[in-house]
Amino acid sequence: MALLGRLLPLALALALGPAGTPAGPARSPYQLVLQHSRLRGRQHGPNVCAVQKLIGTNKKYFTNCKQWYQRKICGKSTVISYECCPGYEKVPGEKGCPAALPLSNLYETLGVVGATTTQLYTDRTEKLRPEMEGPGSFTIFAPSNEAWSSLPAEVLDSLVSNVNIELLNALRYHMVDRRVLTDELKHGMALTSMYQNSNIQIHHYPNGIVTVNCARLLKADHHATNGVVHLIDKVISTVTNNIQQIIEIEDTFETLRAAVAASGLNTLLEGDGQYTLLAPTNEAFEKIPAETLNRILGDPEALRDLLNNHILKSAMCAEAIVAGLSLETLEGTTLEVGCSGDMLTINGKPIISNKDVLATNGVIHFIDELLIPDSAKTLFELAADSDVSTAIDLFRQAGLGSHLSGNERLTLLAPMNSVFKDGTPPINARTKNLLLNHMIKDQLASKYLYHGQTLDTLGGKKLRVFVYRNSLCIENSCIAAHDKRGRYGTLFTMDRVLTPPMGTVMDVLKGDNRFSMLVAAIQSAGLTETLNREGVYTVFAPTNEAFQALPRGELNKLMGNAKELANILKYHVGDEILVSGGIGALVRLKSLQGDKLEVSSKNNVVTVNKEPVAEVDIMATNGVVHAISSVLQPPANRPQERGDELADSALEIFKQASAFSRATQTSVKLAPVYQRLLERMKH
Repeated sequence: MALLGRLLPLALALALGPAGTPAGPARSPYQLVLQHSRLRGRQHGPNVCAVQKLIGTNKKYFTNCKQWYQRKICGKSTVISYECCPGYEKVPGEKGCPAALPLSNLYETLGVVGATTTQLYTDRTEKLRPEMEGPGSFTIFAPSNEAWSSLPAEVLDSLVSNVNIELLNALRYHMVDRRVLTDELKHGMALTSMYQNSNIQIHHYPNGIVTVNCARLLKADHHATNGVVHLIDKVISTVTNNIQQIIEIEDTFETLRAAVAASGLNTLLEGDGQYTLLAPTNEAFEKIPAETLNRILGDPEALRDLLNNHILKSAMCAEAIVAGLSLETLEGTTLEVGCSGDMLTINGKPIISNKDVLATNGVIHFIDELLIPDSAKTLFELAADSDVSTAIDLFRQAGLGSHLSGNERLTLLAPMNSVFKDGTPPINARTKNLLLNHMIKDQLASKYLYHGQTLDTLGGKKLRVFVYRNSLCIENSCIAAHDKRGRYGTLFTMDRVLTPPMGTVMDVLKGDNRFSMLVAAIQSAGLTETLNREGVYTVFAPTNEAFQALPRGELNKLMGNAKELANILKYHVGDEILVSGGIGALVRLKSLQGDKLEVSSKNNVVTVNKEPVAEVDIMATNGVVHAISSVLQPPANRPQERGDELADSALEIFKQASAFSRATQTSVKLAPVYQRLLERMKH
């Protein structure tokens, strides 16, 4: 029995939902959070809930798992307290909250749950108390005592000075003429109130918070004989205007009003739905340059994108935000909506000046800063928020700024600032031409690029796209950040300055004095035509110093044997294009000779067969050249590996001879033969 007594509270906590209602498969977020709070409080006895209280305030929250461990609400520290779960009360001398609250009528229940001010005002009206004490089934969203005391004095005075009209109507707006429990409170629904059938807006959020006209539900599901009481943190008032109508009557929305009319979004904002409008004030529009504002206002597509970026797809009341949330706009972008103390933040900035202006089709928050999406920006404006300011300055100095601010469809390949840590190139004709080759003639998206695709530049070059396992490169330069797609142009942030190909592999080698001995060797081996024709090659090109480091006798022997020379040189040529940005921890690249090269990159140092590469990414029209300071030896030419291969061959011969001896019953002295083979291999 003692064990049963200890297990029973846990079983009840798991089996029952809020206020003792049976748990079912479709629990609401509020019920799940309440269940978590109940489980966290079970060590203090039955029906005890753990709540988080903001330090220095009376604000309390039932806790979910994440908040329990973070112990913060809107970045502010909380303390954990333990109190009776809704619907239960303490019994002197017993642990926890073992007793259910006494079941009485709505009027009495208001006092039981601590809504004594609501009870007092109900008593002052002539009609409402008898109704709350009589037969029927009602729901009341009862403002807490603090909610009444926080009303502006003039508002409260107007209510209590006319109790049988103003106060009665206000209280009736908090009531519904049927019993509504939290499992029925769905996100975006409207309940018909007992005041002129006016709607009450309900929002039930995934974090368990429920709002009633943006007032937070503090404690719910307090049963009465003739209904149910829900305690809320604000006095709510009727909502009559839609979002568009509020824009029309607010003086601070003069510019917004004109923008909405020009974009045609007024139909959306006055229609059905539940949206959040982050409404920019006149001040917000005044903060951006007049040239930018006039450009956007004069461009219907950019204007629509701008306004859609201020509209969230669902209604989001301030009370529902207790931590950072990623919310999608009608534009398709994501905004980080969070809070810091009592302030709401957008993308980390406290730019909301007035919150929770409720409309029939959503909620409005006033903001003092414009949220311009990338899709409404020029390339210049995209770059302002990116790590490419040095490159943009170069384009401007070279007289190419008009390409970045006009309506030309372009993709800009902009090297990141760190590329220029050692300085920028002088502005001359060569630099200008190089910059023109960083502009692609079409507005692209990196996700649609494919391996082997060619791109035309404003400088007249054709650039190739290389797709590797972990990188996407255009010639020698790889994309280092997500695309920024603007109104007409797209910005690719690149990891280095792009160098367009300037001829075939042979042209590149002939044009560089470091490779004169390699060029002679290629010609002697008959490989000139191969490296001049169309193809996809990666050439690890030994410099003159690499050849000179070979023993003179070995070098002369190699240069005098065209077949062996061709074999060695083919081992230096991979059969695909591998730029340095496409090299991961290890890439095994098949050579034209047949064996594989082991290419790796670590700490920005590329190695091939563990030999460091002196210079990477010399681009050619049919491949890429990497300069190396040693001559690579194919596996069959490496002394140790060649010896191992011959030893394996000798052992195989020995095994076959042994098998023959057994099969023919002849006596053959094979061991001395095998030993002599090994001795010969040593020499």
